[in-house]
Amino acid sequence: MNLAEQYDIVDNRLKRKYGEPAWRQHLPPVDELVSTILSQSTSDANRDKGFYALKERYADWESVMHAPAADIIETIRPAGLANQKGPRIQAALRTIYVQRGELSLDFLNDLSLEEAKAWLVNINGVGPKTAAIILLFAFNRPAFPVDTHVHRITQRLGLIGPKVTADKAHDLLENGTRPDTYYAMHLNLIRHGRETCTARQPKCAACVLQDVCAYFQEKIKIKD
Repeated sequence: MNLAEQYDIVDNRLKRKYGEPAWRQHLPPVDELVSTILSQSTSDANRDKGFYALKERYADWESVMHAPAADIIETIRPAGLANQKGPRIQAALRTIYVQRGELSLDFLNDLSLEEAKAWLVNINGVGPKTAAIILLFAFNRPAFPVDTHVHRITQRLGLIGPKVTADKAHDLLENGTRPDTYYAMHLNLIRHGRETCTARQPKCAACVLQDVCAYFQEKIKIKD
């Protein structure tokens, strides 16, 4: 079974279990960038608290960019790691403004996918995951974000090798699978990672992917 065939099986089974995720309302690209930075190492609920606190306090992203760093840190404190995320957000906004003359990422839609990714990852603090999230969620471009859940599960399944990093996994999964599945697969893998294929003590007995999972098959061999 090649990667594309195994991927399709995983995609179809997760859709049967969790459904086809509805497209959420798109955030503008710069909003998506800020939201994704805030999402690092925290829950969705805390990310949203920090994001909407910024939106409520400041009229626009230019105001955020020029605000005292201490004020930004205090505003986003509910999102966690505010001392790191505040300066990172302001630095990212400054990079966009300096390079483009405005706080807009709309021009990315006129670039090829690879050019758009390359431009985004040149922003300090923006890696392949954040770039892929912006391109997929804000532009509906065929990018596959690999977060900690996606990385863990695709390694356990054998879709990527055990030594493949999360950064390298983006290209491997994109090249071996169909772009029209990226959105559903990304969200369903995250849900599966939270509910079943957890980092510690995964609920393998309740998993719908047992027969196509290298991790599960290895566990059976060890028991035998």
